[in-house]
Amino acid sequence: MNIALVKLSSIGDVVHALPVAAALHAALPQARLAWIVERREAAVLRGHPSLSEIVPVDTRGWRRARTPLAVAETTGALVALGRHLRASRFDVAIDLQGLVKSGVITAATGAPLRIGFSAAHCREGLNALFTNQRVAPPPVARHVVDRYLSLVEPLGARARAVEFALPTDEAADTRIGEFLMRVGLKPRDRLVVLNPGAGRPDKRWPIECFRSLARRLADEAGPAVFSAVGRLQPLLARYEAAALPALRAAAPDAPLTAVVEALGPRVVELPDEGPFLNVNTPADVAAAAQFLSRGS
Repeated sequence: MNIALVKLSSIGDVVHALPVAAALHAALPQARLAWIVERREAAVLRGHPSLSEIVPVDTRGWRRARTPLAVAETTGALVALGRHLRASRFDVAIDLQGLVKSGVITAATGAPLRIGFSAAHCREGLNALFTNQRVAPPPVARHVVDRYLSLVEPLGARARAVEFALPTDEAADTRIGEFLMRVGLKPRDRLVVLNPGAGRPDKRWPIECFRSLARRLADEAGPAVFSAVGRLQPLLARYEAAALPALRAAAPDAPLTAVVEALGPRVVELPDEGPFLNVNTPADVAAAAQFLSRGS
């Protein structure tokens, strides 16, 4: 069986969807799993043990095409993608995104069975036009990870454990290790990463909420809290100016994917967009999920 997973972006959302690949691989070990994802987010999937193929796309670049050359290049990329998807002969496509653009790509796979959310549970209701088996997550599926996992149930798959397989990179691990030593942290110390890096102002969590969260974490769980902002250095200044408690230091000026690669299972990451990103969460800071989650 050939299965296509369609979850294009963004980095946090792709990480949230990782347990879907693990659940499918566990239930259908002979199945071939391909993940269609934005080129930037593909780094998070590199080397994933459950995936047979990563199919990178660049919908962001395609939408920016304005000049004749850019339009020609975009057209060529779309034609090549269509050919590749048809040649893959997918039996099943699962749309984890719930957008029109992900629906179009799901339909382009040519899979006879196309699973997605019911219109009421899609971010864009028209997405349901591109699927032919629609799932309404149960009321108990409050977290987005659980909602994603509900999409594999039509295939008889159920997650026995929620697994987040993240890539590893020796160079990134060395770099982050050196950084942690400089700020006085040990490899086994509990860490919480604040990522004030949402691209749109309307998706940024208020500073006051970060301040309250950091104080509660420091008082109740005692982890080290620091910010991973990468190239978004100006954003860090506004958090430092707000005297955010327990903010140890800025992470090295590295892409977020490199930070995630290096810190991996030692970290609970709390992105600025609000939803709790569970990366093999230590039990002693699991309470942060309820504090931060807004049902996303």
